Amino acid sequence: MTPAEAVAAGPTRQGELLAGGEMTSRQLTQATLDAIDRENPAINAAVAVYADEALAAADEADRRRAAGESGPLLGVPIAVKDDLDIGGAVTGKGSKAMRMPAGRDAELVAAMKAAGMVVVAKSALPELAIFGFTESAAQGITRNPLNLAHTSGGSSGGSAALVAAGAVGIATASDGAGSIRIPAACCGLVGFKPTQGTMPSSGGWHDLSTQGCLAARVADSALFLDAFGTFDTSLVAAAAADPAPLRIGVSFSAAAATKAQPLAPRVRAAVERTAEQLRAAGHAVTEVKIPYPLGAKALTVRYLAGIRDGADGSDDPGRLERRTKGIARLGRPFGRRSVEWAKRQGRAWGDSVHRELDVDVLLTPVMSGPAVEVEHWRGKGPLATVLSMNAFYPYTAQWNHAGVPAVSMPAGVTDERLPLAVQLIGTRGADAQLMSLAGQLERLNA
Repeated sequence: MTPAEAVAAGPTRQGELLAGGEMTSRQLTQATLDAIDRENPAINAAVAVYADEALAAADEADRRRAAGESGPLLGVPIAVKDDLDIGGAVTGKGSKAMRMPAGRDAELVAAMKAAGMVVVAKSALPELAIFGFTESAAQGITRNPLNLAHTSGGSSGGSAALVAAGAVGIATASDGAGSIRIPAACCGLVGFKPTQGTMPSSGGWHDLSTQGCLAARVADSALFLDAFGTFDTSLVAAAAADPAPLRIGVSFSAAAATKAQPLAPRVRAAVERTAEQLRAAGHAVTEVKIPYPLGAKALTVRYLAGIRDGADGSDDPGRLERRTKGIARLGRPFGRRSVEWAKRQGRAWGDSVHRELDVDVLLTPVMSGPAVEVEHWRGKGPLATVLSMNAFYPYTAQWNHAGVPAVSMPAGVTDERLPLAVQLIGTRGADAQLMSLAGQLERLNA
């Protein structure tokens, strides 16, 4: 395998090639930079490229390896979503309101560098990571490499587009209301949101948001999360082994506070096909209706208060987009007591929902349809955008509120080359069980 071929192979295979001496980190990093340079003009997913710094870091990784050091991610390139600080660079967050360079690396970035990973680029996101589409006045429109007329999702749309285009093997992503799983679904990737509190640099939006990654394969997601998160069991080992028979509940219900857009027949069919696959693999699969009592209402408090805090914390709030300012205003009424109440509601619901349904894992859609066209929400006001976006994405945010792990898995492709996806949702702390099921489903679809 040449370095150019290895760029899209993902971090697991890249690490093997580097450890076996089949290529150097400098060769792989240069090939990755070349791929970004080739693909980015069409997709607009990389907002900063660190060529000189990346090649210097690759040389250092090669020196470390030559000195006898080893590690599965030593010398592996990665793109970083532009919501994580890199010391000396402005963390743009998709906004003209961010101007001050970060004083130091975010905890996750520091850990990645310590492991020898090579940061090659920053990836695009919508302003303050608010939206399920990656379009902003500061950075423009990020497009889906599988169909350029459509969105790559959001808010980790830049990371998803780079990985799906084969421009980088893995990229960081964060998820506060679906921002890992939605781009994964739009771009045909694996998007694993771990249990809240397991990953460094997490906790934004009043503990709705968690860090993770976007990758093409389950094993690659497991490798990254294992390397930097805190889990009771190895996720890499779990991904490689089929789980014991599980009780799986299939649900098409959406949050009660959301008027969901009708589910596209091809998305429903993808969920039903997946249910049959899992039933044939020995799992007990039944249809259930997820109970959404106060869940969605309390979630709204955390979401809007988090956006308000992000807007207030920007370097120059006056330069925020008008729509962002309007959404931030919606969060003004929610004080500390409201937020703490909402957090308690989310944890209690997350701890009870699977038990009430008597299931280990839930199987749902990720989105109401395949990825929408770019500029689908252009011109809508603050409240109209939130309501319309929630109607199309009614299956993800409640699991941030619950704090439980959830993963978006590829489930076919439409005639327009748009991916279909399904979501698997586990119980708090059962990340290894969920990763094992994701690995099994990936093998069933291979």
